[in-house]
Amino acid sequence: MESPIPRHIRLTSHPGGFGQAGMPIRWGAPSAAERGPVVASPAEPHHRNAIGSYSGSYAIYRALAVATRALSRDHRPDLTDTAPVVPIPPRPQWADPAKIVSLDPYGHLVSEAFAEAIAQGIDARPTIAITRARINLPEIPTRLRLSGLKPDGRVLLGNGEIRVTKAAIDPVWHLPGIARRFGVEESELRRTLFEQTGGMFPELVTRPDLEIFLPPIGGQTIYLFGEVERIADPGTVIACRVHDECNGSDVFGSDICTCRPYLVHGVEVCVETAQQGGVGIVVYNRKEGRALGEVTKFLVYNARKRQPGGDRADTYFRRTECVAGVQDMRFQELMPDVFHWLGVTRIDRWVSMSNMKQGALAEQGIGIGEQVAIPPDLVPPDASVEIAAKKAAGYFAPDGRPSARQLRRAKGRSLDE
Repeated sequence: MESPIPRHIRLTSHPGGFGQAGMPIRWGAPSAAERGPVVASPAEPHHRNAIGSYSGSYAIYRALAVATRALSRDHRPDLTDTAPVVPIPPRPQWADPAKIVSLDPYGHLVSEAFAEAIAQGIDARPTIAITRARINLPEIPTRLRLSGLKPDGRVLLGNGEIRVTKAAIDPVWHLPGIARRFGVEESELRRTLFEQTGGMFPELVTRPDLEIFLPPIGGQTIYLFGEVERIADPGTVIACRVHDECNGSDVFGSDICTCRPYLVHGVEVCVETAQQGGVGIVVYNRKEGRALGEVTKFLVYNARKRQPGGDRADTYFRRTECVAGVQDMRFQELMPDVFHWLGVTRIDRWVSMSNMKQGALAEQGIGIGEQVAIPPDLVPPDASVEIAAKKAAGYFAPDGRPSARQLRRAKGRSLDE
């Protein structure tokens, strides 16, 4: 049987692989035409101006589909009728190369913004898609009854369903901007990315002319409540929950943490704000286990529960560091980019207790009004350790930081029990 893979392999690790720099791109240019499209097409290597591949980690599944002949090697998506259901037009922040470094602000406008290039055969593809949906969380009807909210037929329906607009965003990194955001040399960033991914992307160290990197990591989904068109209006009240993925809690209801309860409370606040004429935003980031991964997270769970004295608030972060080497790898410095994309400059109701997220927003000039804590009745009994540890570490605590005795008794027992 003839192999579906050509015998000749075109290396892309040197300029001769696909042109000196492929399609020209100028990050942070004042218009789409001047900026140019991000091109990472596997079918047109000579047009590429980005390291990596479309669809992030899903590119591996695409490779399997091609290898097994389930997908044609030269397939190009038919983007008919795939345009965003609501407009997110260019914002002033899009023209500032320091404001957005981890996503392509034109990622949802590829078909229209780069129509001329596509007509000339450039295989540019969307990295953002925007659609409408209804969500139905089992806790919402109860929470809404307790909060006094009532169905309005616009945001909240009589059966408890909630109308939302949602946007899926794949990561697109501007390497010079990423380096500046973290205060490291771009050459050091490139070398470390190359080494820590096992040399998967040699262009990181051999092609300094390629400034765009599509990393093989999870993206984010934005859920918008209310009239999206009003989101950039300075007079619009904005409520927001930035939520980092926790599959065990978010999907399966595991009670060792407050992730799902806090997410539900964020949705509740967003619905309330949207019903009052504002806009609610839930940002859902794929960063399982503080971006350490679920295997590491489960190892930490075992270490916490098996240590002398059992799970304790005073060793909550230490047990993570013993296993992973760090307490957290989410690096919230990139988190504000989505707000720059939306044109948000202030969040009036911030549903979070994270000091790291708040600090990252402040660093990017995004103000926060009211900070909203999780109601105590939503904290599962087994998650009291987490809450006490976070408060002790400087997370938002309306009732003040817990004392040493409270930390020791976060689960109703002392250290020496």
